[in-house]
Amino acid sequence: MPKEIDVLVLGGVGVDTIVHVPELPLPYADSYMIDQGIRTRAGQTGDFVALGLTALGLRTHHLDFLGDDPEGDLVRALHDKHGIALTAVPQPLGTKRAVNLVGPDGRRLSLYDTSRAHPGDRFPEDTLRLLAGASRHAHVSLTQPCADALPVLRETGVTLSTDLHDWDGENPYHESFAYAADIVFLSAAALTDPEATMRRIADRGRARIVVATAGAAGARLLADGELTHVPAAVPPAPVVDSNGAGDAFAAAFLYGRLGGEPPLRCAEFGAKAGAYACTIPATESAAATRDTLR
Repeated sequence: MPKEIDVLVLGGVGVDTIVHVPELPLPYADSYMIDQGIRTRAGQTGDFVALGLTALGLRTHHLDFLGDDPEGDLVRALHDKHGIALTAVPQPLGTKRAVNLVGPDGRRLSLYDTSRAHPGDRFPEDTLRLLAGASRHAHVSLTQPCADALPVLRETGVTLSTDLHDWDGENPYHESFAYAADIVFLSAAALTDPEATMRRIADRGRARIVVATAGAAGARLLADGELTHVPAAVPPAPVVDSNGAGDAFAAAFLYGRLGGEPPLRCAEFGAKAGAYACTIPATESAAATRDTLR
């Protein structure tokens, strides 16, 4: 039976408050004048992946908890604007939020408010099974309660991907995601030995593809046991903000994979989309299109 959804994106809904600071790390001071303004906009990791997939023409459905609050309204408006299907499970504690400090070179420091979730939160199993059963692929964010959804997703037979972000290779919370997914993305920023961590993920889990991104240094691609360096793409405009670059990489990689492209070509798509994302201010929502990649 044909699938109605190309990619189900699980979790990662929220809003960010963007603050442009003169440098990172930010030295202590009583106050700073923020000339570029302080702005709150919808868009955390799941939102950006869903946006990137949709911009590339994939039928995308986003599932997560969402509050009945002004922040939740921003998230709903973002999905409506870009035509992204959204199933929102009511969250009485409110919509997830974060503060992003962005330096002049585009680097960021994110402060996440963890009070907008409850340890007992669970996705409705019937809803999860229905959406997964209608999907060609599911991309699972690290946000709670996605870990508890992994066994149900695996039972449906849908292929999985996840992004471990800046995992240090030791935090046990990430391991269930790392070992359950067929495609694993992560940043090399906190890894002392990226190759060893990538091979451990592949050896202990299900992943046949592991990608470790390293910003301007490009990325490492481990596919079927073979490690390849993927050069960074040249940004098409000045770099202003790295926020969302990893999400853009993942979305473009999945676009290539679902289109039957070999892993190296998928990684090249990811590098281009990530470079493009670095040229978009964090206060805007835009993503690479098929024309950008090809």
